[in-house]
Amino acid sequence: MTTNHDPQLLGVYVLGVLEEQEARAVEEHLAACATCRTELADLRAMEEALGDVPPEALLDGPPDGGDLLLQRTLRQVRAERGDRTRRRRVGVGLAAAAVAAIVLGGGFAVGRGTAPGPQAITTTVPTPEPGAKVATATDPDTGARMTVKVKPAAGWVRVNASVAGIAKNQKCKLVVVAKDGSRQEAGSWLVSALGEKEGTNLDGSALVAPDDVAAVEVRTFEGDRIVTVTI
Repeated sequence: MTTNHDPQLLGVYVLGVLEEQEARAVEEHLAACATCRTELADLRAMEEALGDVPPEALLDGPPDGGDLLLQRTLRQVRAERGDRTRRRRVGVGLAAAAVAAIVLGGGFAVGRGTAPGPQAITTTVPTPEPGAKVATATDPDTGARMTVKVKPAAGWVRVNASVAGIAKNQKCKLVVVAKDGSRQEAGSWLVSALGEKEGTNLDGSALVAPDDVAAVEVRTFEGDRIVTVTI
């Protein structure tokens, strides 16, 4: 993504189907563009809402042409990235349609913890990128929300996290949790005023085998849990 807005490309980014170089360009643009971060939050919210569609609504199977719609959107995004005069609502509409097609067509999974009381709901988003896993959760106690993408490397993992709902000046750690309960820090940051208002996006890595990742969480430097996303 260039310094210009491309809502269609942003919508495809939500689905996690961009090539690594394209995804990195989107993330670089998001870091400097409040408008696109707002659009991203809207698309994430719609993605989560679609993930909450009850299974009985899908008894007749996925919507016709879902895969075709996604592929057509991808082709149109890449063909028209140079045409910045297209109205933004057209791009957002196509992105929304693609999100709906992939979520309703691919289904959804909801995971809950075993601890008593209200638990964070995790929505797993289908992605064709080999080995990559994308999931979202909102903590019912803190209200913090995180969308995380875990991508396998050679014996370790790359992590991208979009975190919102944390007060400014809070020192945070991004932590990868292994299936045996051990934890490896993937990064840390100080929540800015902008981060409190619009969220924070960051990349990290952790020395945890890809198949051994159980969850990704955000904790304070004091060790208090803010939000956990089950992978």
